Formats: sequence, structure tokens, C-alpha cells
Amino acid sequence: MNSFNSLETFSHNEKKSVVTIGTFDGVHIGHQSILKKLISYSELENCYSTVLTFFPHPRMVLQNDDSLKLLNTIEEKKGLLSKIGIDNLIVHPFDTEFSRLTAEEFVKEILVEKLNVQKIIIGHDHRFGRNRSANIEDLILFGEKYDFEVEQISAQEIDEISVSSTKIRKALNNGDVLLANQFLGCPYFLTGKVVKGNQIGRTINFPTANIEISETYKLIPKNGVYIVSSKIEGESYYGMMNIGVNPTVAGLEQKIEVHFFNFNKDIYSSEIQISIYHRIRDEKKYESLEELKEQLNKDSLYSITYIKDNLC
Repeated sequence: MNSFNSLETFSHNEKKSVVTIGTFDGVHIGHQSILKKLISYSELENCYSTVLTFFPHPRMVLQNDDSLKLLNTIEEKKGLLSKIGIDNLIVHPFDTEFSRLTAEEFVKEILVEKLNVQKIIIGHDHRFGRNRSANIEDLILFGEKYDFEVEQISAQEIDEISVSSTKIRKALNNGDVLLANQFLGCPYFLTGKVVKGNQIGRTINFPTANIEISETYKLIPKNGVYIVSSKIEGESYYGMMNIGVNPTVAGLEQKIEVHFFNFNKDIYSSEIQISIYHRIRDEKKYESLEELKEQLNKDSLYSITYIKDNLC
């Protein structure tokens, strides 16, 4: 997959594109059905399959909404789309100047001149142009004028995508990763850098990798203890992850800490991806480190059994 950080850096080399536009946050099973349709048509017509998305999310810019949390960072989204087989991903910077393009300017300058569009696959409720003034009927008329085809994604498919995204976010905020993963079609994951923590886990034989996620817009699941895995130096390792403030040792800030089973590698400063499978319990304050250790031993036994029965 070719990845471009703006429309200006994309070159179509005179080859036509089948285009779709959207946030594709999570690249869940609903998104995947549309993307497979995009790829199938592009192969049939010998065109590029091209996805146009934007960052920051338009809501962050137009509504100044800092509370919006996304299922994927940009790099995570690139990885997921690459696996599906998209030819081109364009992540264009969204700002107020771009939002002021009229509908026809967007069609002529972006779809026709930049992307060399042959066909666009888009939702029936898609709105575009300054103040979101144009709709799918306008796009069809522009297609007739500029000689490209418009295929509408059905209301049912759009509703499924919308419901899926909402349900995934809600499920993760409630700690229900099983439901979230069902809609995603794969485990929800976090990507971050391993940094040094207070190393208290070492004192009770539960050393942890502290994961720092720099993207503040990434959705972090509800505080608690989870069963997870990660691929490190080509090998898969299972473990337990705690998301929370470590109340037993009077912690204040939310941390993400992973204890891997049968693991003794030095991975400080490495970037790793944590796949999340199952939530074990809420985070809890214990009266002593010894009591915490006893609970972690129970969590460990439960996790190993769960992994053998469900993941191996």
C-alpha cells in the first residue's frame, strides 16, 4: 500500500481511481465490506483503489471537540488498511481552509484533478463542501458533469457501520472487549513505547512493561485487568495488563502496565503492540503489597487457563 500524508503528495500517473472517503476508525467489519467492494471494482477496471481520510478528525477542528477518542492512531489505521490490500491511502490534513472549499471545488480540484476518479463509493447520507451543503444527489450531478460514476452505499450498510463504531467505543469504555472485538473482527489493540516505571512489580515477582501512548486521542479501555498478547522479536507472548492508577501504592495517574508470562527480555524503549482479549476484573486497592501479590497469582492462574482454553 502506498501512503500519502496529503493530497499534494499523491500522483495518479494518469491511472484512474476508485475512491471512497471516510474516517474508517477501527477498520471494523462494516468498513471491511465496503473496502473489499472498492478493491474488487478497482481490480475489475484496472484502477487504483484509493481511500481518502482526514486528520485531525473534522469534529476536532470544526467543533473544537477535544473529548473525541478514536479507535486507531494514524499509524495503526495505516497498518490495518495495508493488510486489507488498498492501493493508496491519503491522510490529508483537515483544517478550516480545507473546510471552506465549495462542493464543486472539492469535486473538481480533489476528486477529478488530484485523484483522477473513475468511480466513487460513498454513503447515501454523505455531505460535503462548505458548511456540508452538498449531498449525494449533488454528487451524482457532478459525476455526470465531470464523467465519473457514483455508487451509493445502502442505508442499511451505513447504519451498521455507525452502530458498530458506537457500540465498539461504548463496549471499550465499559470494559467489554469481547463485544468490541466481535465488531472489529480482531482484538482491539494499543501501540506504545515501553518506558521505565516505579518497578514495584519486580518486588513482588510481577515485573511489568510500562506502556506510554503518545497519541492522547487514542481510546483507552476502562480501567481494570485484561488478558493480552504481544509479538516481540517475532515471538508471541501472552500476559496480563493493568490499566489504572495503582491505588495500592497511592498512584494518581493512569498507567498501562503489562506483565508477560515466561518473559525476560529487555524491551525498554521498544514500541510494541498489545492485543486485548478479555477483561478479568476491576482495579482494586489492596491493604498491602502481599495481598496484591496474592490476587495477581490468582489472576495469573485464571489467565493461563483462559489462554489455553480460548486462545491457543
